[in-house]
Amino acid sequence: ITLLDRSNHHLFQPLLYQVATGGLSAPAIAAPLRHILRRQRNVRVLMAEVVGIDATARRVRLADGQELDGDLLLVASGSTHAYFGNEHWAPHAHGLKTLDDAMRIRAQVLGAFEHAELSSDPAERAAWLNFVVVGAGPTGVELAGTLAEIARHTLRSGFRSIDPTRARVLLVEGGSRVLSAFEPAMSARAQRQLERLGGEVRTNAAVSAVAADHAIIAGERIATHTVLWAAGVAASP
Repeated sequence: ITLLDRSNHHLFQPLLYQVATGGLSAPAIAAPLRHILRRQRNVRVLMAEVVGIDATARRVRLADGQELDGDLLLVASGSTHAYFGNEHWAPHAHGLKTLDDAMRIRAQVLGAFEHAELSSDPAERAAWLNFVVVGAGPTGVELAGTLAEIARHTLRSGFRSIDPTRARVLLVEGGSRVLSAFEPAMSARAQRQLERLGGEVRTNAAVSAVAADHAIIAGERIATHTVLWAAGVAASP
């Protein structure tokens, strides 16, 4: 068995939001593939990128030019972010699928508080302290809840020019309720808990634009430098 992967670790994606918000370090949710499979002597792990598949010849071509032959090919290439035809939003609305995504979001979130502390313009401060999470599935709800906790508990005493507890965490959902895959009673309970943490939930709200300094949600322009995308997934191209 030859296992090919562009990274050399297995990632437990459900806890990526904890890395993105500083609750866990990367090694806590990522384990080396070689270590996981160290006792399975018939497995060879290669850190490589597949760039071509010849199904008839049962051959896989790698980015470095090598070719591998096999009897059976399993493709489990995962998923990516779905922007529903608005891929140009991607640079300003970061999704959460990889460790790199998580580290980028963590730097952006913590950096937003630092930028707010440095700013002397009230409007600019408010923009840095506005956090928009798009998509109220499990990832979006977890991100919004943890951001609210960070603002109101973790960082509340660490700044002198700003009050982190005044940060606005807005969870935006195009459907009628959060966690739509769950029972309505559970969705309602999750929303109440999130609101008790200080989060703001807006359902039946469509996003029509995302830029570096704002987002337009249900026709309202919201000044923000941090938009996190948890609105959907698409098959890996």
